[in-house]
Amino acid sequence: MGMTEDRIDGRDARWTAHREQRRRELTEATIRAIRAHGATVGMDEIAAEAGTSKTVIYRHFGDRLGLYLAVCGTVDNNVLSDLQQVLDRAGGPTGSAPLAGDTRAVIEAVIDSYFAQVERDPEVYRFVVRRPALNVSPEEDPVIGISDTIAGVLQPIFADALEAAGQPTTASRIWAHGLIGFVRESADRWLADPQRPPRAAVVRHLAEFATYGLSGALGLDPRSTP
Repeated sequence: MGMTEDRIDGRDARWTAHREQRRRELTEATIRAIRAHGATVGMDEIAAEAGTSKTVIYRHFGDRLGLYLAVCGTVDNNVLSDLQQVLDRAGGPTGSAPLAGDTRAVIEAVIDSYFAQVERDPEVYRFVVRRPALNVSPEEDPVIGISDTIAGVLQPIFADALEAAGQPTTASRIWAHGLIGFVRESADRWLADPQRPPRAAVVRHLAEFATYGLSGALGLDPRSTP
């Protein structure tokens, strides 16, 4: 009996791993189709890119919403990975960058990371932010989830800066979400502008605006901010 159960458990584990691998492959194919056909890509185009049928895709994701959520999950992971890399370069491990000592460098790195994602994958970005009607709570909204991912990285950095300035850290979460909203709206407008200026110029302007405001909130001299 025990050996039979072990064989069944082994088959279940292999089947689960196979399904997860297939979902990843189909999600990657969907992203390729979005890049090729734009944010309004149809299921026929996605199935053609994946080399399978819509029926198979629906079997793995349930419906187009399930596929959308899978794409959002991949984008979420990419955003977090990029943020970790830029924060490491800007000032150390994620969550410990010395914001109070190098405000401009950290903020500019974070903003540039977001804009780089938009510039690198504009159609995927449009696909994610133009989400379908979701019958989910705000806590389950994938776009809000991506914002929360970024805020989770920024909040301890702001908290460290406030603590170093001898202030309560309660504003750190508000600032984290506020900066995300500021950058996202700017990125949306930038992407929609057919004569948009270079990314570096936009990021520089946004970093200056954010830095001076944050310097004042921390009681720092903006003129001494790098």
